[in-house]
Amino acid sequence: MDQNTDEVRPTPLPPRSLDATDRRILGVLVEDATVSYAELGEKVALSPPAAHERVKRLRRSGAIRATSALIDPKVSGKGLLAFVHVDTHGWGKTPELLSIARYPEVEEIHSVAGDACMLLKVRTEDTHALEGLLARLYDTPGVIATRSYVVLSTYLERPVQPGITAEWPKPRAALGHAPETAVAAQ
Repeated sequence: MDQNTDEVRPTPLPPRSLDATDRRILGVLVEDATVSYAELGEKVALSPPAAHERVKRLRRSGAIRATSALIDPKVSGKGLLAFVHVDTHGWGKTPELLSIARYPEVEEIHSVAGDACMLLKVRTEDTHALEGLLARLYDTPGVIATRSYVVLSTYLERPVQPGITAEWPKPRAALGHAPETAVAAQ
């Protein structure tokens, strides 16, 4: 039996769910991915070598996809954040439409359910640059309309968080509370 055994193939790790320690590690790394293994271990109650092994396992399993820097949009000259809904003829996910990803102003592209086919998160220098991006979208075969939502203020923007909400609070109406009404002026 002639079999090429020169290649060393890593054995893929079986998928496993994240345990509480993995989630604590990911929580620390989301806040600061440059933390040392000694500091990481201290924050999650592990020795530095154990923290290092856990991080290596999280990388191998794909739980940690990459390590990157978060750039200040204003410093990079992209102070205008907008979400653009794109309507198309038929299925929106065409190679022509997805080619919009080559522009660095396009941060995210999502195929969505609802009143649009695609949702884009874009950051541009100003409204003139946004208008240029929209013009490029309208040149794309199949695009029939866009709706842009320019962000005035951002109160929360963060990467994926490792935690999961165990139990959502019950709506006030389900707790027997009457809707709050305005207090009459005396």
